[in-house]
Order: sequence, then C-alpha cells, then structure tokens
Amino acid sequence: MYSLVIQGGRPLHGAVSISGAKNAVLPLLAATLLTREPCVIRRVPNLTDVTYMGRILAELGAKVKFQGDTITVTANRVKGVAGYDLVRKMRGSICVLGPLLGRLREAQVSLPGGCIIGPRPIDLHLKGMRALGARVTIEKGFVCAKARRLVGSELFLGGRSGPTVLGTANVMMAAALAEGVTVLESAACEPEVVDLADFLNAMGANIAGAGSPTIRITGVPELHGAEHEAIPDRIEAATFAIAAAATQGEVTLRGAQPQHLTAVLDKLQEAGAKVDRQPGGLTVKATRRLRPTDVTTQPYAGFPTDAQAQMMVLMTQAPGISIITERIYESRFMHVSELARLGANITLEGPSAVVKGATPLSGAPVMASDLRASAALLIAGLVAKGETRVKRIYHLDRGYAKIDEKLRGLGAKVERVQE
Repeated sequence: MYSLVIQGGRPLHGAVSISGAKNAVLPLLAATLLTREPCVIRRVPNLTDVTYMGRILAELGAKVKFQGDTITVTANRVKGVAGYDLVRKMRGSICVLGPLLGRLREAQVSLPGGCIIGPRPIDLHLKGMRALGARVTIEKGFVCAKARRLVGSELFLGGRSGPTVLGTANVMMAAALAEGVTVLESAACEPEVVDLADFLNAMGANIAGAGSPTIRITGVPELHGAEHEAIPDRIEAATFAIAAAATQGEVTLRGAQPQHLTAVLDKLQEAGAKVDRQPGGLTVKATRRLRPTDVTTQPYAGFPTDAQAQMMVLMTQAPGISIITERIYESRFMHVSELARLGANITLEGPSAVVKGATPLSGAPVMASDLRASAALLIAGLVAKGETRVKRIYHLDRGYAKIDEKLRGLGAKVERVQE
C-alpha cells in the first residue's frame, strides 16, 4: 500500500493538462456493450476504476484493448452476468445494467461498491428498467432484470437529492434499443450525460435534449460501432484550480472547459482568486487575501459535491467564517476529522460544516476515507508547513491520473512511498 509524503508551503506554479473525465469514460465504456461492432474511446485517463471497467467488460465477453489513452472494445458476444468480485470495487460498474438489458433483454449485475460517502441507492435505476417493461428483482446480492421486450415510457427520475446521473445514463442506454419513445423527466444535466448521449448518437441512437431536464429517446433496432473522445475531467480541473488558490500560486489548466466549471469558478472568484478564461483552458491565480465564502452543493449546474472537500481546505485559509452545506451525500464530511489533525478549525452542524479561518496548518499523518477526501487532504498537505503523509492513496488513483507527477510538474514536493 502506498502513501504520499508532502513537504508543504510551496505555491503551485505552471501548467497542467487535464485528463479525460472518469465519470464520462465509465458509462462510455459500458455503452460499447450495445453493439457487436468495434468502438474506440479516446482521452481515457489512466485510473484503476477504468482498469476495473475494462476487466468487467472482458468478463462479460468483450475484447478490450488498451493503447495509451485509447481503448478499443469489441463486444461481439457478451453474457448477461456481471459478478461480485469486480463490480463490488466501484459504484460506476452499475452502468452495465442498462446496456446488457437493452441488448440481451436480461442482465444480472452484482450490487456495486465504491467510496463510503453515505447512502447512494440504485432505486431510480431499477425504476427506469421497470418502466421500460423489465421484471426486476434483487436476488443473492444481484440485480436481476429480464424482459421479453422493452417499450418506451415516460418516467420521472428525480430523487431525494436531485436527479441521478448514473441512473439517467443507465436508462438512456437501455431505452436506446427499446421500442417507441422514452421521455426522461428530471433527468441529470451533467456534461457527462451529454457526452454519453453524443456517443450513443454517433452509434446510431436517436437522443434529444441531453443537458436539459427532459431527454427524449426514440428507440432504434440496433446500434453500430463509433469513435469518440471523452470530455476533460471537470472535477480534476476544479481540484487543481482550488489547489492553486489555496497555495497562493498560479496554475494554467490546459484542456479544461470553463463552461463545465461555472459554479466552482464563481466561488473561487468570490473567495478572492483571479480566473482568466482562455481558448483551450483557463488560469487560476491567487491573491494575497482570501475571503470567506459559503458553499452549498447542488446538482449540476450547481456547486459539485465532488469539489466540496477541496473547497473546505481553501476556506481554512480565508479569514472569517465560511459555511459549507452538503445537499447531495449526507455523510460526506469524513475528511473533517483528518483536516483537524492538520490544525483546521471546523465544526459540524447537521448538513453543514462551519469553517473558521484563517488557520495555520501543520503537517501530520492523515488517513484518506474516500476519493475526494483524499484530494482535500492532498491540498491541505500542500498548504501545511512541514511534512504531511496521506495514507491509503489507492482512493486517489481511482480518480486522478498520476496526480503526484502532475503536482511535481507544478513545483510541489510530493513523493509516493510504499508503507
């Protein structure tokens, strides 16, 4: 098991290239199961989650070829059972349910795993499959779905915390091969959903309205192979942008798409950072004085829950009181106790964290609990004086491609060591 050892107190300076979006690539890879023909996905990040998805596709019978940042998948023959050993390792694996049901009219997918950040039920996924005509049961830890035929339907996908991103993707993929028209109301509007719709349309699907709360899918008899380049990772971009501001540095994010980061950039500017939008990316520059800022996580296009922990670190450096409210995942504050080990002054009050800054941070050993908490602890280590050791960084490797190398390219002193 590896840890990251960080010598803090160094501003980040330079340019970094943003990788392809993990949360786009996983559904894109799942969508290749909808056709017998080869599909090529480009700008694929080198992540353990992507490796696991490739192994799941191979277990299902597809031929998967990795070549640099490109993956070619040929799913000429596939079976409808995705087992426990691989699926349990990440929540994103549930997105094979829709493609398998759409193509084979039956699927057995183990209930998924992933980060422990609070309840993330898949009830809306199952609701969507049932609305298309499938019989869905939970048996021995598997989701079992079967249908003689799939027929388009109108359904509402809003949940307690807003629309479901993976649920929208799953139903959209199954409906692409259903008979008739499917209308998804309160669909997720995330850029990753738009990216999937673009790929499916390139495969011959008929999908309109992606990126809005209403998506209309007109089923087609079959899909064909296609090539597609994944969008850049907006959460990776947000993480580097926040790190630049927190360390009093200046970083250019090559390939980042500002239109996907509006809420994050707005809060960075509110906190006192300067943001320069440019063709092909953007630059974030710190100013001498940060300002406290209140943040509430919301479904897209609101402030993303996946950047909440990172933003909390920035607020520890802003004089005054900031309130960060989590509206998506109620238990996503596991990083608070570890930030306190570095000297942060944060108290929890229900769904909100009250951050009192500016607080000097000092290095200490900390333990990562999930993917985005890992990123927050890494940023805190970059800010803190002295040495910080972030343990259990396998979480980081699930969502950030070679982040230690990228940070060293920006002047950080970060070393990966084996425990």
